[in-house]
Amino acid sequence: MTFSEQLLSWYHENKRDLPWRQTRDPYLIWLSEIIMQQTRIEQGLPYYRKFAETWPTVAALAAADEQEILKLWQGLGYYSRARNLHNTAKEIAGSHNGRFPGSREALLGLKGIGEYTAAAIASIAFDQPSPVVDGNVTRFVARYCGITAPAGLPATRRLIHAFAVANLDPRHPGDFNQAMMEFGAMVCTPVNPKCSQCIFSPGCNALAGHLVDSIPVRLAKPPVRQRNLHYLVITFYDAQGLGIFLNRRTGNDIWKNLFDFPMVESSGAGEMLWESGFSDFFPSGPPLFLGVSRLYTHQLTHQKLHARFYRFHAGREMELPFMAVPAGDLPGYPIPRLVERYLTDYPVAPL
Repeated sequence: MTFSEQLLSWYHENKRDLPWRQTRDPYLIWLSEIIMQQTRIEQGLPYYRKFAETWPTVAALAAADEQEILKLWQGLGYYSRARNLHNTAKEIAGSHNGRFPGSREALLGLKGIGEYTAAAIASIAFDQPSPVVDGNVTRFVARYCGITAPAGLPATRRLIHAFAVANLDPRHPGDFNQAMMEFGAMVCTPVNPKCSQCIFSPGCNALAGHLVDSIPVRLAKPPVRQRNLHYLVITFYDAQGLGIFLNRRTGNDIWKNLFDFPMVESSGAGEMLWESGFSDFFPSGPPLFLGVSRLYTHQLTHQKLHARFYRFHAGREMELPFMAVPAGDLPGYPIPRLVERYLTDYPVAPL
């Protein structure tokens, strides 16, 4: 049997029963690929189901409000994926009459769709012989071929892509691509790979050379930036009852268009708010101070956040350059996971 024949035989016997494998709808395949990027299947599956149920077509997603999309995405991280998802849906609904382009090249012209996603949609939905190379495929091929050059180098990526091209079954390109990814996810795993159960172990160069644990070789990661954040949770009473100030993030960062609280950043680790220049928020003196939260840490890709939340209460709404909203409306706003953790531990309730 050839490599692809062995792989496809294994796949049909062992593949997981996942909802996007039961459709050829390019919208649902695209949705699954975007949600599952940098996400474990167990974590992403409930999000996929919620999105597919809430917006079953690309036209429905295009017509949705971005705030609704970000709220449903909340907790999944990498929020640029959600914003790109919405932008691409609007482009397909508007410029492509609601139909996905059928070729890899045309798909690459859509915002938020890169080489991997374009190849996945083209092969699975349209039977185009375009190989996919994601992290699972990279690890599987690098080990099988014994590639000891760093996986992130362009030359290494070309080698892995060439292997996928040479072995892709043109009759079943979608199944082949999913089988490559599934084998990396289920057998050739990052830690404790199941080499004793691997159908390719007789020809695996990494196994023969005792290099399984050291392949794929990773490039050195950039240093993680440490940031110290002090959030001001300021409540007040008005004619509608309890209100709270929210900050809508408009900068071009990973939390763009999400909501958090007014914030002061300090350079020193372990500083408290009153050591960090917070008086700029309260030129006439701070409102009633009600207490400070525990220290929260939150890991992002290249940043580690250290945050405390300081609760204040004003007798009436203050003049601050932030959104004043009813506290009862908080659950409807998309917020970062860090803020969600705080609100779970310290619910905002009337005094």
